[in-house]
Amino acid sequence: MTLVSPSSSSFFARLVPNIAIVRLLRDVSRVSRHQAKAVGLYLGLSLALLAAQLPAQAQGMRIDITGVGDRQIPVALAPLLTVDPQNRALADTVLEVVQADLRRTGSFSLLPVGPQNPALSENTPVEATLFGQWRAQGANALVVGSATRTPDGQFEVRFRVLDTLKSEDLGGLVLTSKASHLDARKSAHRMADYILEKLSGEPGFFSSRLAYVRRQGSNHILVIADSDGENAQPALRSTQPIISLAWSPTGDRLAYVSFETGKPVVYVHELSTGKRSVVANYKGSNSAPAWSPDGRQLAMVLTRDGISQIYLANADGSGLRRLLRSSAINTEPSFSADGKHVYFTSDQTGSPQIYRVRVDGSGRLERLTFNGGFNARPVVSPDGKTMAYVARRDKKFLIAVMNLETQEERIVSSGPRDDSPSFAPNSRWVIFSSRVNDRDLLSAASIDGRVRSRISLDAAGIRNPAWGRIPDAKE
Repeated sequence: MTLVSPSSSSFFARLVPNIAIVRLLRDVSRVSRHQAKAVGLYLGLSLALLAAQLPAQAQGMRIDITGVGDRQIPVALAPLLTVDPQNRALADTVLEVVQADLRRTGSFSLLPVGPQNPALSENTPVEATLFGQWRAQGANALVVGSATRTPDGQFEVRFRVLDTLKSEDLGGLVLTSKASHLDARKSAHRMADYILEKLSGEPGFFSSRLAYVRRQGSNHILVIADSDGENAQPALRSTQPIISLAWSPTGDRLAYVSFETGKPVVYVHELSTGKRSVVANYKGSNSAPAWSPDGRQLAMVLTRDGISQIYLANADGSGLRRLLRSSAINTEPSFSADGKHVYFTSDQTGSPQIYRVRVDGSGRLERLTFNGGFNARPVVSPDGKTMAYVARRDKKFLIAVMNLETQEERIVSSGPRDDSPSFAPNSRWVIFSSRVNDRDLLSAASIDGRVRSRISLDAAGIRNPAWGRIPDAKE
């Protein structure tokens, strides 16, 4: 096992039968037959075929996008004005990343902008003739800006967003970073976040980060990457599986399960320092960590009492208490956005279904899913309005989303083996694992199901995604 500090701070993956999981548990954790049976449901839902040997990663990454939103906003995105030729390459990088970010939402139609005389920038006078000119060319919005170097050598991007339909200046930002390709990409993501929010009213998510696990030969690598999969940095390498990734609300820590000691153990990992701490290493299995919204607690699944049950603990693992008293298998917890409920999977009716219970123990246990004989892996959106989960429909494992107010269900993926849903910080997108043609890749879908994308590597498989928050500007 190797720790790597980043430069910045299934049940159905192969439809593994429960008997194979039990055999795996005998090998890696030496638990009793009863314990193996008890944790079988959780591991059956969360382990991607651990014995599968995937080839080493090639460097190429591809994002394929299908579908469009219910409406597309035509936007003219002018090249950033540069006076010094040394800024041209970084300025072009910013423009390319902003274009790619906006395209993958399916909500924008980007209009070509040729050379302008005079050239457009954030200093271009905002006049009625300017609005009328671009409105006549079919643009609902015009984005103008410039790229320069500051006296101390920093790379500075200035831009403004103009609403040509309403003839309004929607404001802009001044983004300063190091004069490097990666830092220019970060500025571009922040620029795209601003454009998205101003033009659609939807909070941006491009500046957020992804965590996922990649196989390279016999190694399992925990990777931290930008929201588009670029700038991938390894945070942990292990010869044993790493599963169940969960970002802390502050975005500086990850909780996950590692088998490096020969059994499932829950760790919390500080990404900026690489420091790790064990928060659950009890007898039997320790699995499925989930953070409370305030970051003070973790929900986890333990078999210390012989059957998979949900426990709550402080973020450092102290103060352990059992959430429910039940003879059923309860697993895969997820906190509600207000921290008052825990959503989870249970087989108490004979098949995996999703329930919720109050954290303080008051009130009654509520069952939420009734459509189909398999619904599992619940996760609640940051805004608390939507729940994503894995649903088996017509012999396919798909990602479903439910409006928690109306209980309306919508399938947003095509399968056949989709897993591990995780919400974007703006609650409008879900990322998940997919197995397509015997390859593991990441997929994302808008919660209305209209737009879908796939992130794939040339060779290696990637799985178990977790979508982190948008970092502070200082990070």
